[in-house]
Amino acid sequence: MTQEPVLDAAGLDVVRSGRLLLDDVSMRVLPGEHWALLGPNGAGKSTLMTMLGARGFPTRGTVDVLGHRLGRVDMRSLRTHIGHVDPRWRIDIPLSAHEVVLTGLTNTPELDNRHDYTDAEHAHADALLTMLGMAERRESLWPFMSQGERGRTLIARALMPQPPLLLLDEPATGLDLAAREKLLAGIDQLRREVPTLATVLVTHHLEDLPASTSHALLLRDGKTVAAGTVDEALTSATISTCFDHPVDVRRTNGRWSAVAT
Repeated sequence: MTQEPVLDAAGLDVVRSGRLLLDDVSMRVLPGEHWALLGPNGAGKSTLMTMLGARGFPTRGTVDVLGHRLGRVDMRSLRTHIGHVDPRWRIDIPLSAHEVVLTGLTNTPELDNRHDYTDAEHAHADALLTMLGMAERRESLWPFMSQGERGRTLIARALMPQPPLLLLDEPATGLDLAAREKLLAGIDQLRREVPTLATVLVTHHLEDLPASTSHALLLRDGKTVAAGTVDEALTSATISTCFDHPVDVRRTNGRWSAVAT
């Protein structure tokens, strides 16, 4: 039985202010696949994520998200079915971790007084925090959380409406070694717990990829350098070309690293 793609971007060109930001980029993501989107600064990663997250339109090409063609669907409604994690998300009031997760139901920066949060929703929020190793920090207030704790809380928040697609925008940004490893372990656990979930994770660094990463797309100057399974796409040759620097790519215990040659 053929699976319908969660994301299907074909022949994308994006031109802004006369600049070609994406040049004939394609990406097809099936349920249960976990894609890494890699490239140097200015490669076009953020531009592509804007399309995948139903927040912008390509100049040429097509984007189908969750079976809906951009340009033929209410984008705001479609975004309610996409989990999007951005570590730069601003929360200006002192919500607890549990309360932050609940805001994922309404996609608001604070609890919505018009929403009657049920016992089942509270239990679901607690289950997500537990899965991501945040059970003991349930009542911790946002201003007093570490960057790593905030990252895991935001992932739980994005999962609250049980989306089929999760976009992770540089989730390890600003984390120290221990916090990064806890975050990546949480992502691996999530992928085991929700086997049909599809994810796309953006990063500059191979070391920031969870072991459960299954596919990768490498961009440079808006063009595809490599795309496919991790064995095909994450090689010394492709990474060296992508970052214009000779490196030796290694994989140990399921995790990647790159050493200059």
